[in-house]
Amino acid sequence: MTDYPRVFLNSKEEREINQGFPWVFDNEISHLKVADKDGKFENISFKDCNLKPGTAVEIFTKAGGFLGTGIFNKNSKITIRIISSDRASLVYEDIEGFWEKRISDAYNIRQLHYKSTDSYRLIFAEADLVPGFICERYCDQDEKVYLVVQFLSMSCEVFRKEILGALEKICRPYGIYERSDADVRDKEGLSQKSGWLGRECSDQIIIVENGIKLLVDLKNGQKTGYFLDQKDNRKAASVFCHGKTVLDTFTHTGAFGLNAVKAGAKEVISVDISPEAVETVNKNIQLNNASSVMTAVCADVFDLLKQYEEENRKFDVIILDPPAFTKSAKMIQKAYGGYKEINLRAMRLLNKGGILVTCSCSHFFDSTIFYDMLMHAAQDSHRRIQILEKRGAGPDHPVLLGYTKSEYLKCAITRVL
Repeated sequence: MTDYPRVFLNSKEEREINQGFPWVFDNEISHLKVADKDGKFENISFKDCNLKPGTAVEIFTKAGGFLGTGIFNKNSKITIRIISSDRASLVYEDIEGFWEKRISDAYNIRQLHYKSTDSYRLIFAEADLVPGFICERYCDQDEKVYLVVQFLSMSCEVFRKEILGALEKICRPYGIYERSDADVRDKEGLSQKSGWLGRECSDQIIIVENGIKLLVDLKNGQKTGYFLDQKDNRKAASVFCHGKTVLDTFTHTGAFGLNAVKAGAKEVISVDISPEAVETVNKNIQLNNASSVMTAVCADVFDLLKQYEEENRKFDVIILDPPAFTKSAKMIQKAYGGYKEINLRAMRLLNKGGILVTCSCSHFFDSTIFYDMLMHAAQDSHRRIQILEKRGAGPDHPVLLGYTKSEYLKCAITRVL
């Protein structure tokens, strides 16, 4: 039996872990006990410990109560990511079977919601109890399955072989593309990497979402190629678009706009600041024969909203789906101003009784702050707002209680009076 290193937390630091939080930060650790060659445990301060990154450790309260098994990485402020509430010896008894069970559980729960031809997020990191690991399942128009994977932390990097083996066995993909090219890997002491794993395929595929054809660039698309989390919200928003003029901002691929076209919109303008994004939007417009209704515009959304207001331009439906305006708690106030400005201007551009679909994907900008911002934007624009639906990410993005980061997406469908 292996004597796994034991990590003891400072007093009362276990409260969040007991509530479901899956991380241990460096400043929460009191000391370690590490077995010598004779199996005798010795106390070591956190500062003096030299455990190899990727080492499995057992986590204990200050008083000695067992909390779980995690992967240790002193390179990161998130020093331990918890992989199980069981003892390490139990986890490692059949490590291949352990990860196969985790991935199988995630796969099976999604089968309740999605058809075999759907594209969806298969693994949502900590929320699916696979810390630091993201896997998107794309099904192209020829029904070939592709997986896009991201190993974002040491806690999944050390199990690369087991995780990929389980994915191959359970999903039988036509191809797997790795997009571990995110900056967070630098903080973990890992080099960035990307490319096909095994069979090389086309970097660009066409998926079908809500009956709409969409080009997905697995190699160069943002993050994992495409934002699957808004699929249901795009369809929900389209209900209000029949016969309407629609402004779709921060469009990225034009997916919100194309859903509006499919629902019978009279006119759709889709806007993005990125020329590459607008090029993709134009390709998607052609794929769906939507050029008679939908136009792609390359512009800064803040500037364009201001311009439209000066021109007294009006719309029936406006969609705001911006990127995260803050990626840290320190920037919340600045982000508040940015979100408020675009919402305030959008409200002024809407015809009476118009529909505003407004979103935020920053987990730091939580629901309380988001709806407070919306209330003050309405107040300053001299409008009254009726919230028709409060929405979030789809069922392929489960929320792990105790881990607020997993509940990141807010999507409000509102009527502006």
